Amino acid sequence: MVRIALDPTPYHSTHDVEDFFDVAAKAGYEWIQLTPHADFIPFFAHPRVDRAQLARVRKRAADAGVGITSLLPVQRISWPDEPQRETAVRNFRRIIAIAAELGVPVINTEFSGRPERAEESEAGFYRSMEELVPLLEREGVTLNIDPHPDDFVEDGLEAWRIIRGLDTPAVGFVYVGSHTFHYGDRAAALIPQLGERLGAVYAADTFDHRRSHGLRYITNPPGNAVRVHQHLTIGDGDVDWDELFGHLGASGFLAREDAIICSNVFAEDERADEVSALQLERIRSLVAAHS
Repeated sequence: MVRIALDPTPYHSTHDVEDFFDVAAKAGYEWIQLTPHADFIPFFAHPRVDRAQLARVRKRAADAGVGITSLLPVQRISWPDEPQRETAVRNFRRIIAIAAELGVPVINTEFSGRPERAEESEAGFYRSMEELVPLLEREGVTLNIDPHPDDFVEDGLEAWRIIRGLDTPAVGFVYVGSHTFHYGDRAAALIPQLGERLGAVYAADTFDHRRSHGLRYITNPPGNAVRVHQHLTIGDGDVDWDELFGHLGASGFLAREDAIICSNVFAEDERADEVSALQLERIRSLVAAHS
C-alpha cells in the first residue's frame, strides 16, 4: 500500500529538524519527507549535516515511530552556467551519500533550470545525470523529478520525455498536485505513460491560473514572466482530486509499497497542526475510494 508522508515545511521556522518526527507522529503520520532546511540540506547549498546529526535524526525517527520516505533537496542540476551546475552536482553527490547513510531509498527534486535558456538547461541536466546516475545506481537510490513552475520544462509530458531519455529506472517522476495546471492538466494522458516510473505524488491544491482568459491573476506591468500557483489544503482549489486518484488507482500506484503520497500544504502555517491532520484524513479517504 502507498505510503503517506508529511512535508514538514510549515514547521521549519518553529521546530528543529530533529523535532519534525514527533510533529508528524502527533498528526497521525507514519512517514515524513525531509525538505530543504538551514540545518540539514538548504536550498542550493552543500548539506550542513554531519555524522553525529545523522545519528540523532535516525534515533529521533525511530523513537517517534516515523520512517523517512525520502529527501527533497533543490539544487541547480540543470543550470545553464557551468559553475552553478558543477556546484550542484558536487552537492548532490553528498546528498546521495546522506540518503544511503540514512537508509532512505528515494530523493525527490526539481529540474531547477531556466525557461528562458531551455536548450542550455536541458544540456546541463543531461551532463549532470551523466555523473549522478552511476552513483544513484550504485547506492540503490531512486531520484524522482518534478518539472516545477519556472523550470526549463514545465509541461508534464515533455518533462517525462526528457526523463525517459535517460533510459534508467534510477530516475523517475514526481507529480505535484499544485502544479497540475502548469503541467497542462494532463493526468489522464501522463499517469498511464509514467507507470512504475511515477515515484511520488504531492497532495496540495491550487487554483487554475488559466481561467478567465488568463486574467484570474493579474501582475503589473502586464506580461511579467511570473508563475503563479498555491499549495492549499485538498478541496480548497481547482484540482480534480477524484480524477487524479482515479488515474493513480488504475495505474496501480496506490497499491505499490514503494509509492509515496506527500502532503505539502504551505499556505496555512498558522493552522499547521490542524491542516496536517486534515490532509491525512482526506488522502486516506481518496486512497480508499480509488484503490
